[in-house]
Amino acid sequence: MSRFVDRVKIEVVAGNGGHGCTSVHREKFKPLGGPDGGNGGRGGDVRLVVDPQVHTLLDFHFRPHARATNGKPGMGGNRNGGAGEDLILKVPDGTVVIDEDGEIVADLVGAGTEFIAAQGGRGGLGNAALASRARRAPGFALLGEPGDERELTLELKSVADVGLVGFPSAGKSSLVSVLSAAKPKIADYPFTTLAPNLGVVTAGAEVFTVADVPGLIPGASQGRGLGLDFLRHLERCAVLAHVVDCATLEPGRDPVSDINALEAELAAYQPALDADHSLGDLATRPRVVILNKIDIPEAAELADLVEADIAERGWPVFRISAVAHQGLSELTFALAEMVARYRAEHAEPVARRAVIRPKAVDESEFTVVADPDVEGGFIVRGARPERWVRQTQFENDEAVGYLADRLNRLGVEDALVKRGAKPGAPVTIGEMTFDWEPTTPMGEAVPITGRGTDIRLERNDRVGAAERKLARKMRRQASDENELGWGAADLGQEESDVDDE
Repeated sequence: MSRFVDRVKIEVVAGNGGHGCTSVHREKFKPLGGPDGGNGGRGGDVRLVVDPQVHTLLDFHFRPHARATNGKPGMGGNRNGGAGEDLILKVPDGTVVIDEDGEIVADLVGAGTEFIAAQGGRGGLGNAALASRARRAPGFALLGEPGDERELTLELKSVADVGLVGFPSAGKSSLVSVLSAAKPKIADYPFTTLAPNLGVVTAGAEVFTVADVPGLIPGASQGRGLGLDFLRHLERCAVLAHVVDCATLEPGRDPVSDINALEAELAAYQPALDADHSLGDLATRPRVVILNKIDIPEAAELADLVEADIAERGWPVFRISAVAHQGLSELTFALAEMVARYRAEHAEPVARRAVIRPKAVDESEFTVVADPDVEGGFIVRGARPERWVRQTQFENDEAVGYLADRLNRLGVEDALVKRGAKPGAPVTIGEMTFDWEPTTPMGEAVPITGRGTDIRLERNDRVGAAERKLARKMRRQASDENELGWGAADLGQEESDVDDE
């Protein structure tokens, strides 16, 4: 049995960008043909797309974690890595996306409307793209950036033309069942309906949707009963219809007091979407009053007494019986007329075009502040410095030197000097902390040494080609001596005999 779920929390993780490749072209008679490492591929995005065939958020209730694929790493021969595939998540029409801070970041209305919930990380550059006049054969590449990871809340606000409001057991579900082909659960006890029911109604040439909102009682706008969970489904309704139980036997209740109590809750409720689709506040929506269960004689008498008082508010009043099918035709065509009037005054929601506002690539804004946890330390904040740190291979000295050059050109070193930084001061950028050395010159003024090395760094643990060759020679010599049975003692004896002669 399907369940109606209209609020879920999901975790979306975009794909990581692929790493760049460090490669040197090798060909017969061309031992060093130049760098040819390709770039890494972009990570896949996580996208939310409105699908008219989806009517609930049930799938996300059981599978709240969504992850896109990573980009492929670059390869030699100037071959770039493939981009990760985007993950498409289908959501119902009327889904609202809320971020971790409780702010609405997207309102998805209209088939095909799309929202990028998590951006994939960009791929790292290979050493072919990093080659320059000063660094002709880089011995490093840039790492791919991690994709966005966010926790979002999805809320479904039903897109219906007419919203039925009323106390429990007022007959809202019964009315939906007789006006449309919907078959909601109907019973003779309060709070039978635990989820909004939607139905499609046809009146002549007009077709509109109607939805009942369950569990509205005094205090619903403050979280009492089920009202706070389902009041949001009224935010997009063009017409609000009060369904009044004229046959109730509860003491202290009558049609006028029921309407007043629900009107107070509608006025107290603060919609999350202000002026949603130009509908205005809930208090200003067109109203109709439906006096239900008039097939009972006592209910018909009560309807005669209150109909005039309700009509004084300027709201149309209809007397019906959902069970006996009385007065339904007049009500249906009246609602169709009100809906048609609304549609003529308001444009039909269409798929919203995605607005892309990319940040400037050469954006150089960054800030340098004192580190509150480390005495004499500083923290550098900025999109570009933090991204460069994430892309750096810190086990490669040449890559670290390249990072230092980029930060110097950006003006980070000058900013640290103005802030009074001392040599050796700990400087934190992103998740890395460095010991700042202000005398480090720019890369163009430093002679280029072996691949993967940088002369400016005091410690270099990288083993060069010459050292590896010497180590192999020593190992071979030691192996030959062991096979011949020569040892250090034998060599020492032979040298002594030569000296005696």
